[in-house]
Amino acid sequence: MATINIKGQIREATCEEELTAMRDSIELFSGKWKLQLLRYLANRTEESNHFKKMLREINGISARMLSKELKVLEINFLVTRTVLATKPVTVAYAITPYGQTILPVAENLVEWGLYHREKVKSAISA
Repeated sequence: MATINIKGQIREATCEEELTAMRDSIELFSGKWKLQLLRYLANRTEESNHFKKMLREINGISARMLSKELKVLEINFLVTRTVLATKPVTVAYAITPYGQTILPVAENLVEWGLYHREKVKSAISA
């Protein structure tokens, strides 16, 4: 069971609280882009990750979807948005320290996905 820390009081979460937390996480990270965007930004912390560059480098995402997903990530404190004083105006994005806390989960999803693909492939070829 997971634990909850409320004002220094640590207790075990109830099943209902765990399921609600899981639903919140799934809702936030649902879709195919949010985790990919966070991984992209995490791999490019030394670069200026401006909108147009991200649009060019992230295969298959539309400008509308990129904008929408970055707004959701910003609202949830996972990325920062910085307007640069350039002409034309450039907007750069970076993953926050809080946003980096999801990266181990994303890595576990990658590892599980690779394992799952191999399992399915071997079952099909058998």
